[in-house]
Amino acid sequence: MSVKSRTNYGPISVTEEAVASLAGGVITECYGVVAMASKNLFRDGLAEMLKQENYSRGVVVRNTDDGLEIDLYIIVSFGVKISEVVQEAQKKVKYVFENSFSEPIAAVNVFVQGVQAME
Repeated sequence: MSVKSRTNYGPISVTEEAVASLAGGVITECYGVVAMASKNLFRDGLAEMLKQENYSRGVVVRNTDDGLEIDLYIIVSFGVKISEVVQEAQKKVKYVFENSFSEPIAAVNVFVQGVQAME
C-alpha cells in the first residue's frame, strides 16, 4: 500500500515503509512514548519493542473515502497519564502527516501495547 497524491508537477507515490518511518519518528519523539511496538503481541501479552528499521510492523495505513487512517502501536512510560500521551501523539501525528502529504487524515488510532518503567 502506498500513499498517492497529485501535484502540478505530476503524481507522487510514497511507500508504506516511508510512511511508517515518518510515523515512527514522529510518535517516538512524543513525551511519554518509550517505543513503537509490534501490532502482534507475544505469548503472555508481552509487546515487542521495535527499532527504527522495523517501524512498519507497528504502523497500519489505510486509504478511505474520508482520507488516510493511521493505526500506531506504542509502549508508554510508567507514571504518565496515558490518555494525555495518546491525545498529544494523535495531534502531532495528524499535524505532521497533513503538512507532509497534503492529504486529509481521517483518523489516528493509537493502541497502547504495554507500559514500561524507565530506569
